[in-house]
Amino acid sequence: MSWYLWVILGYLLVLTGFNFYRSRQIKTQDDFMVAGRKLSLTTMVFTLVCSWIGSGTFIAGAEYAYYAGWSALWQPAGAFLGIAIIYFVAAKIRTFGQYTVGDILEVRYGKFARLFGAIAIIVAFTTIVSYQFRAGGYILNVVTDGRVSLEVGQTIAAAFVILFVAIGGMVAVAHTDLPNGIIIVLACCLAVPFVVLAAGGWSHAAQVLPPGNFEVFSPDFGKYPALKGFSYFLSTLLLLMGVQSMYQKFYAARSPKEARRAVAIWIVGTIVVETLVIAIAVYAAAYNAEHQTHWDPRSLVLNAARHMVPTPVGVLLLGAACAVVLSTGMNYLLSSSSNVMRDIYQRMVRPDADPTKMVALQKVFVVVLGLCAFSMIFIPTVLKLQISVLQYAYFAYTMYGVAVTPALFAALTWKRATRQGGLASIVSGAAATVFFELLLPRIAPSIMQAAQGKSGAQVFGADPWGIPSIYPAALISIGTLVIVSLLTRPPDPEQLRPLFGDQQAKS
Repeated sequence: MSWYLWVILGYLLVLTGFNFYRSRQIKTQDDFMVAGRKLSLTTMVFTLVCSWIGSGTFIAGAEYAYYAGWSALWQPAGAFLGIAIIYFVAAKIRTFGQYTVGDILEVRYGKFARLFGAIAIIVAFTTIVSYQFRAGGYILNVVTDGRVSLEVGQTIAAAFVILFVAIGGMVAVAHTDLPNGIIIVLACCLAVPFVVLAAGGWSHAAQVLPPGNFEVFSPDFGKYPALKGFSYFLSTLLLLMGVQSMYQKFYAARSPKEARRAVAIWIVGTIVVETLVIAIAVYAAAYNAEHQTHWDPRSLVLNAARHMVPTPVGVLLLGAACAVVLSTGMNYLLSSSSNVMRDIYQRMVRPDADPTKMVALQKVFVVVLGLCAFSMIFIPTVLKLQISVLQYAYFAYTMYGVAVTPALFAALTWKRATRQGGLASIVSGAAATVFFELLLPRIAPSIMQAAQGKSGAQVFGADPWGIPSIYPAALISIGTLVIVSLLTRPPDPEQLRPLFGDQQAKS
C-alpha cells in the first residue's frame, strides 16, 4: 500500500512545486486564461488529450464497461467523430482568438445569448468537476486498501485541483498536462497485455462474462438498447463539438496551423486511450467474475492496476488515473471560472475592469466554483445517496450538448443562423434538459423505465417511456434554432465578418 501511495503523493507534490514555479509567469488575463497564446504543438496535443480523458473514461467508463461490456465503446465513439468534425473549424477558432465560447455567441447572437450560454456552461462544467473529485476519492481509497475513506479521498482531490488552478490558470493547466498526457498514454499501452493475461487470455473473457457484454448494444441498456447506446454516443459527440475547454486550448495555440495539426494528432491519442481503457475494464470484469473479488464497478481499472499487473506498471496506471482526475478537473474548473469573469462580470457588470485585478478576482471564483462542485458530491455523500459518475457525466454532457453546441456550431458554420434563433436554441435546450432530466422523473415517476444491471441496480438511469432525454432535448434545441432562424431576418454581413471574413460574409 505505502509504495503506491507515496509515489502518487510524491508526484502530486512535484506538480505543486512546478505550478508554483510556473505561476510567476502570470502577468495578464491572457496569461491566466490562454497561456499567453504561446502553446507549442506538443503541449497542445497532450493538453487536448488530458482535457478529454478524465474520470469519465477511467471511472464512468469502467462502470459502463462492467455492465455493458464492449458496448461501452459507444460513449467514446462520439468523441472520435466529434474530434474529426472539430478538425475543420479549429483554425477558424484560433483566428477568432478570444477567451470563451461566449465571445463567439455574442458576435453572432448578442449579449443575452452569451449570458444564457455562460450559465448553461457553468452548470455543466461544475458537474463535471464534481465527479472528478469523486474519482479522486476512489483512487485514494483503492491505493490505501480502504484506509483513506472515499469521503476523505474526494476532499483531498478537491483541494489539489482547486489549488493548482488558483495558482497558475492556463499556464499551470497546459504545462501540467504535458507530463500527465505522456503518463496516461504510456500506462494504458503497457497495462493492457498484462491485464489480458491475468484474466486468462483474449478468449477467456467470453466464457465468464454474460453474452450481452459482447453484443453491439447491451441488453442492460433498457427497453430500447440501440436508442440508449446511441444516446451516449450522441451526448459525447455534441459535448465534444462545442466544449469550451477545447476551444480555450485552440485560442492558446501559437498559430491557426498548429491548432489544426494538434487536432489531427489528438484524435489518434483519444482513440488509443479510450479503447485501451475499455479493454482494461472488460478484462478486469472477467477477472473479478472468475475470482469473485467483488470489486466496485467504478474501481475496475484502479483494482486492475493494484492486482493484475506488475507493480511498476500498476504505479504508472494509478498515476495515469490520478493525472486524468487532476487535469480534467483543472481544465473544466478554469473554463467555468473564465465564463464567470469574461461572460458575466466583465461583460455585464464591469466592462472597464482592470485586467490585473481580473486575474486576482478570477482566482477567487476558481475557489468559489470549486467549493460548489465539491458540495455537489459532498452533500449526496453525507446523505448516503447512491452516486453514479456515469449518470453525472450523462447529465453534464446532455446539458452542454443541447444548450450550447447547436447554437455555437451554427455560429461557426451556418451563415443563415440569426440572433433570435441562436438565443432560442440555447434557452430551449437548457430548459428541455432540466425538464427531462430533473423535473419529469419527479412529476411523473410512473413513466420512467430503466433496465436492471447485473446487481439489480438501475445503472444506466431511467428514461421517460424508455427514450433517453437527449433525443427530445436535442430535437427541441436544433429545431428551434433552424425554425426561428428561417422565420427571422438574415444576419448582416457585418455580424458575419469576424468569423467568416469579408468575402464569405458577403456571399
